Amino acid sequence: MKKLSIVVPVYFNEGSLEDLFLKLDAVRNELELLSVLMEVIFVDDGSKDNSLVILKKYKENKKNIKLIKLTRNFGAISAVKTGIEYITGDCFTFLAADLQDPPELIVEMVKRWLSGVEYTICERVQRKDPMTSRVFSKFYYILLRKFVVPSYPKKGFDLALMDSKYLKYIKKSGKHVNFPLYPFWLGVEPEKIYYNREERKHGKSKWTFSKKFKLLIDSIFSFSFAPVRLISGVGLIVSLLSFIYGLIVVFSALIGQVEVPGFATLASLISFLLGLIIVMLGVISEYVWRIFDEVNKHPYAVIEEEDI
Repeated sequence: MKKLSIVVPVYFNEGSLEDLFLKLDAVRNELELLSVLMEVIFVDDGSKDNSLVILKKYKENKKNIKLIKLTRNFGAISAVKTGIEYITGDCFTFLAADLQDPPELIVEMVKRWLSGVEYTICERVQRKDPMTSRVFSKFYYILLRKFVVPSYPKKGFDLALMDSKYLKYIKKSGKHVNFPLYPFWLGVEPEKIYYNREERKHGKSKWTFSKKFKLLIDSIFSFSFAPVRLISGVGLIVSLLSFIYGLIVVFSALIGQVEVPGFATLASLISFLLGLIIVMLGVISEYVWRIFDEVNKHPYAVIEEEDI
């Protein structure tokens, strides 16, 4: 029989887990009718609530359940990267434990995979999120389409299913890879399923603004050279304008029309140019830091306990 692997990162999700289990059991039953087994890999990303206790209780009565506990909160991306090391299925997907992405969509994605589609994504049409989240998401996807992947869905997606033959490329990805951007970036043409993202019903999201902003920075600097090219272009323009200004000053001096320069003008130019240099160095340092973080061989997560 064919097998589907589902990686589920868990972080303070005790309120949604029971509902998640019911939906996963329903998905499991439907997949069995298609002669497809289902394994679920739960990765507890350092939760401090009762998530781990609930997961262990669920695992006692179920087959093909793997449970990984990390020593602390390393982030959703690191949790997913940990989970993919335990995938044994013929196809795989990642599922958030907050149930904003309906698990029922997995059945339809598997059906398409069985028909020969190697990559299926569930693209959002609408999302019932707070206004601030919707505004940030819109800005985020505009930047992704502008600087990384022009064909990326305008309203994004989180739920997707991919054939396991592409798993090796994902395993080789770096610490700052962004899921689901990286599988999409591989270039496999996806088939799309459209759906409405549901409002969060259980608990409060731990996806803070600082985490969202970090994801934005990682997405841009890990997949695009646009920032470097941008500062190169700005530097070229500023250098050209400075050269032209210098020629004007020299010419004015030769014909005796140079006035005593004002302090305000000089201070403004120095402040602008120094600020520009600092910004450019900051952009370059973002790339240098990512290179350093990759080569120093620090693990992206540390496993405290595993039950497979």
